[in-house]
Amino acid sequence: MAFSLQPEQAQLLASIGLTWIEKEWETTRKVIAAIPVDRQEYRPEPKARTAIELAWHIAVSEAWFLDGILQGEFQMEEPGIPEDVKTPQDVIAWYERSVVPLIARTREIAPEALAAHLSFFGMFNYPAVIYLNFVVSHAIHHRGQLSTYLRPMGGKVPSIYGGSADEPFETPTS
Repeated sequence: MAFSLQPEQAQLLASIGLTWIEKEWETTRKVIAAIPVDRQEYRPEPKARTAIELAWHIAVSEAWFLDGILQGEFQMEEPGIPEDVKTPQDVIAWYERSVVPLIARTREIAPEALAAHLSFFGMFNYPAVIYLNFVVSHAIHHRGQLSTYLRPMGGKVPSIYGGSADEPFETPTS
């Protein structure tokens, strides 16, 4: 499906998309922080990523997508885990140091650039702003995987879109 957006439409979608990314990261942060450090190498089966690898993949993928939007092209390789990222808290700190500024820079992209079509390795050719939805969908997908690791690792599952057995839903106070 090919479609185009007017720059003003792309700017509105970017505002919504970036706010959504920030909100979802709050939840993702809770899931990553729930990884027991002494079990962060857990994987449910040999083909699966370890918990720390999955946490890193979530964080670095957000940077990768945002950088691709900012550069106007996606690179094939995703960076590996840096030597100083060893724990779930390190992943969270790296995200805040690296991705939060990319979000701010993405907020500054000209509306015309957000509306310009950007190829995703020949599979998709959407207006650049549409890839913000990929950021969110990708993170939610892998966050779901990671949340299923927590109990077998001896961790507690935080509230994600409502309560969990470990963090029951509480009605917000007015």
